[in-house]
Amino acid sequence: MLTSYNQSLNILHSHIKAYEKIENIALTQCLDRILAIDIKASTNNPQFPTASMDGYAIKFSEQDEALSIIGEVPAGVFPSFKIQSKECVKTFTGSLMSEGCDTLVPVEKVEVNNGVVYIKEKVPQGFAVRKVGESYTEGEILLTKGTKLGYSEIALLAELGYFHICVFAKPIIGVLSSGSEIKDLGESLEHPAQIRSSNHIAIANMAKKLGAEARIFPLLKDDMQKTPSVLKQALNACDILVTTGGVSMGDFDFLKQAVKEYEVIIDKVDVKPGKHIKIAKFEDKFIFALPGFPYSAMVMFNLYVRELLNAWLLQEKDYIFKAFANTDYKKKSSHLEFVACNVEFKDGKIYANLKGKKQGSSAIINNLNHKAALMIAHDDIKENDLVDIIFMP
Repeated sequence: MLTSYNQSLNILHSHIKAYEKIENIALTQCLDRILAIDIKASTNNPQFPTASMDGYAIKFSEQDEALSIIGEVPAGVFPSFKIQSKECVKTFTGSLMSEGCDTLVPVEKVEVNNGVVYIKEKVPQGFAVRKVGESYTEGEILLTKGTKLGYSEIALLAELGYFHICVFAKPIIGVLSSGSEIKDLGESLEHPAQIRSSNHIAIANMAKKLGAEARIFPLLKDDMQKTPSVLKQALNACDILVTTGGVSMGDFDFLKQAVKEYEVIIDKVDVKPGKHIKIAKFEDKFIFALPGFPYSAMVMFNLYVRELLNAWLLQEKDYIFKAFANTDYKKKSSHLEFVACNVEFKDGKIYANLKGKKQGSSAIINNLNHKAALMIAHDDIKENDLVDIIFMP
């Protein structure tokens, strides 16, 4: 009996333990890495009232007065002035406000004559003054464990004084494609029965896009004797081993037998494509034995390996959306189907269409070109039906 898709995800998650491999890397090298600790503010920012414009620091109540300039405070200089009645301090963007001042009048709103400031246009109290803790307060959690570090997060870490930062080590995904009919990059095809391998290239690049490190192993020919030892050696060198091919019902599908030497947690799922998928465990490592057809392999990687990586790296499942179908779709099987579709954004809505998508086997790589998504078909779909779509990485 086939396992349902939702049940298979529940089974997978029940076997996932927290990922604890971390490393300290330079802040300049951490773009798109995943934070492995919470980041708290050690101080208020700003620590003192600070000017957000160039102007004159004053007492709010004295805007009708002629104010004598008693000095200036450039950015980076701690102010030594304490203003008295009818005094002001020339203050620059980023400068600390002088004692006794509560408001800043921009330079364009004043007239200066012989060291005396006359305010032409009044401003509200506290104008252009950054309050203590405006950006963040001492003890505030600014970034949580699992945050993907973009340019803004990295800038914040730099502001906080970090030079190195603790991130999750990239999980190592080993890629092992099998089949006597496949040839590697640069190899010549000797006859029409042979094909060039594309799965190992696709899987490796999908792994990289999802924050993992990819390690491609030499192509594995159909060999019942060698397959178990090759599988074991590959598994020893990675956290996740993804194989393609050799899991169906053919006489030369030896990988499915080799995988059974490990703890098989999922064996066939009620989906199309990829129902022959097998997932096994060895200690804290996983083996994903995917079908050999490229479309199937990429879809299954997206549905299952991505699920594991997200759980390990604490990433939200933020790539499933509702969309309106722009066309009818008649299911090709009794299984839950994942159908390559185009995504269109129009009038504030998301639409899914099948324009240019070819009907046929699960070998059609180009159906996933042009930022394709997967439309989930539980039943036949009618135009304007609301459907779930999964964005590919």
